[in-house]
Amino acid sequence: MIRLAPEPDHGRTRATMGPMSRVPPVRGRAPRTAFVLSGGGNQGVSQVGMLRALLERGIGPDVVVGTSVGALNGAVVASNPTVAQIDHLEQVWTELTAERVFPGGAFRRAWNLLRRDDHLIGNEGLREMIDGSLIAESFDQLAAPMRVVAADLQSGNELVFAAGPLRPALLASAALPGIYPPVRLGGHVLVDGAIVNLVPISHALAGPVDRIFVLDVSDPMTDRPIRSPLDVVIRSVAISREQRFDLELQWVPDEVELVVLPAPDDDRDFFDFSGARALIDQSMVLAHRALDDHELRPDRQRRRRWWKRLFDPD
Repeated sequence: MIRLAPEPDHGRTRATMGPMSRVPPVRGRAPRTAFVLSGGGNQGVSQVGMLRALLERGIGPDVVVGTSVGALNGAVVASNPTVAQIDHLEQVWTELTAERVFPGGAFRRAWNLLRRDDHLIGNEGLREMIDGSLIAESFDQLAAPMRVVAADLQSGNELVFAAGPLRPALLASAALPGIYPPVRLGGHVLVDGAIVNLVPISHALAGPVDRIFVLDVSDPMTDRPIRSPLDVVIRSVAISREQRFDLELQWVPDEVELVVLPAPDDDRDFFDFSGARALIDQSMVLAHRALDDHELRPDRQRRRRWWKRLFDPD
């Protein structure tokens, strides 16, 4: 069953997860922690290193929010938030190839285009990736609650799934429009959640939370070369991301601690899944460094883009 309810504050649609809370941390209680994982296609590999850094420090999630590839990675950690589970996730990413994720080759994509289908590539490879990961079958079997963001292609609404079967929601959240076929669930025609919310920070606030760790690997507006139609899709999403991300930051209450972990440089083609282990190692080092810096800051609850200044050579 998919439980959805209108969210009048920001004009979106979301799953019902309890009232909005802005309760400050209670002395002597462990902080309630949210992990927010962005979309970003093959750049999602860097989230593996970020997750490892967090869990190695004993920082586990009380809730996980994910969109697109971030939903896939988030489901793995929400199913079992342990370092051993991240070992499994790393193996999944190091074994990925373009043919596994985007099966069929150029001829099949051209045939789908000629017959005027609603997608270029079947989602069999994506489905196999999900089925081959150690994730729960349903939301209620997760070790940590999770919210999965998708977009309704007919209404344009942002939908958040938090109950019912997990894997169909993940398939919908990662269904790049025009590339993968839309997923039909509960009367909705669903596509990639990154289209409406690439870094869904605000959904972490649907329940009590004291601190939010943002694992943002979305491609910013840079000079990354455009080599394929998929690169055009990702760049288009990045354009909307710039404005939406600033809004998401503004919705976080002052008393909630916000930490955005930096991602390593990744200018690979969207079809390129090589070099996964090196990117995982780099992202882990960057995450540990950012967490060290954050813990030493006297104003650690102030939301500033200090992570950009720290790693920006300019």
